[in-house]
Order: sequence, then C-alpha cells, then structure tokens
Amino acid sequence: MRARRLGDVHVSAIGLGAMPLSVEGRPDEDAAITTIHAALDAGVTLIDTADSYHWHAGETGHNESLVARALTRYGGDTGSVLVATKGGRGRPGDGSWTVTGTPDHLKNACDASRRRLGVDTLGLYQLHKPDPRVPWAESVGALAELLDAGRIRAAGISNVGTEQIREAHAVLGGRLASVQNRFSPAVRDSAPELRLCEELGVAFLPWSPLGGISRSVLEGPVADDRRTAHATYEPFHEVARERGVSPQRVCLAWLLALSPAVVPIPGARRAASIRDSAAAADLVLSAEETARLGRPGLAVPGQ
Repeated sequence: MRARRLGDVHVSAIGLGAMPLSVEGRPDEDAAITTIHAALDAGVTLIDTADSYHWHAGETGHNESLVARALTRYGGDTGSVLVATKGGRGRPGDGSWTVTGTPDHLKNACDASRRRLGVDTLGLYQLHKPDPRVPWAESVGALAELLDAGRIRAAGISNVGTEQIREAHAVLGGRLASVQNRFSPAVRDSAPELRLCEELGVAFLPWSPLGGISRSVLEGPVADDRRTAHATYEPFHEVARERGVSPQRVCLAWLLALSPAVVPIPGARRAASIRDSAAAADLVLSAEETARLGRPGLAVPGQ
C-alpha cells in the first residue's frame, strides 16, 4: 500500500478506525479480531482507537485492549504498525459522551492506555476534544510533557479549529504530528483545517470519511436530508459504476487526491469492509473524475 507521512514515520495511506468494533452494535470478539487481521493483511499500518471507545459503563479501554489482543494474535510482522489512541473523553454508559481535558487526567489516561496496549511509549497520543473548562494551552501542554518524558512518541489533536491548531503547534514547539477532524464529501467544513495542516506539514486524519454514502441512494419517498445526501454522493456512485468498484472506495480515493496530508481512517465492523477500503489506496482518480467529485479549495497533487 502507498504510504504517507505522520510525524516522523510513514503509515499506510488508508488507516483503520477501530471504534465500531467496541461501541453499540459491535461484533463479537472473534469477528472483531478477524477484521483487524484483515486490515493488517491488506497493508494497513495505522489503527486508530481511544480509551473512550466502548459501549457499557465500566468498559473504559475496551477498544484499546481489543486492538492489543488482535496484534498479539496476528501471525505476521506488526513492527511497522502505528497504534494511535486518544484521551480526554469518557462514556458513562448511557450513550452520552463527556470531555475532560485537565493535564492530570490526560497524563493518567495516557499511562492507562500504555498499560492496556502493552507498550512503554504510545506511537501517537491524541487529545480527543477541547475541554471548554480548561485553557487549551494547558491541555496541549500535557502532551508536550508526555513527549518530553518519552511516554508518547508523537502528539495529535482532534475536533479542533484553525486557531487551536496554530496554538497547539506553538505549544508543542512544532511537534504537532496530526489533526483528526470529521471530514467527508457531505461534511467539508474542516477544509480550512486541512489546508492549514498541509501548510504546517501535519497529517490530517478524517474521521467518519464515508459518512452517509451507504444511505445516499434514493428509493421511494425520503426525507430532505436523504435527498441532500443523494445529491452529494450521486457523482461518487456514478464514478463507482464506471470503474466497477464500490462508491466507498471512490470516496476514499477522492479524499487521498485532495492533499498529501490526508490519511483517512474509515471504520469497519467486517473484514470485507476494510479490505475494500484499503483497496482505495490503489485507485487513482483522473483529473476529470476529481473535478466531477468536487474540490473544497484544496491543492490536488499533480494539478
């Protein structure tokens, strides 16, 4: 698989978002591990997780522990796999999410993640979401301290705006490795953040990169939001039919074409899903196809 830079390492151009394997509607453990192994077999070397990816109360770290077990049981080489985890959010078990960005919490959460993943140093530790009750510089400062202490190798932030990216980049002394924001054909409001990441040499990891594409085909009476999704995604379905591939694969190829900073992390509950997503790294769209799909003011390599 093609590789892209993330911090001081290179990772597969397509990663695996492991969240669906632990939250509501999750598969059983054998199926979940099979999905992770299928990703590794397909050349995926970036797995994204978080301590808050779980379903029920008392399950903090469920996804991290699952990823660790899957890597241990894998029969091949996992030395090049980068596990990216996150801290700063919680799930009480009632479907809600909490945010805690105090330095003490982030440092303690980091150490708990290290134990669950069975490593001395986390490959990439990301601040999951800004805490409005904590000064941003203090939360990011905790990441700087973790870097200095060797407890994490690279630092990232998530769900942020351009000013927060600039401030984090400054607080970390230029050591910001990644930004993870929601971005897809239907949700493009993080285009300024992506442009800034490209400018700073920071990897941009779109979460929910396929959001809505599987529900975008019109069948009978539908609500307005479905009609909007149809209008947004129909060009992707058209290109997919012409290429003889899935619209999901076209969607991920489009994201890769937007910028060399982009490393999509599509989620998957089944092995077949991540195999198809991984194949997007080999799908190179033409200039005409890219124009049909739209560019939100971003540089496109080779154009």
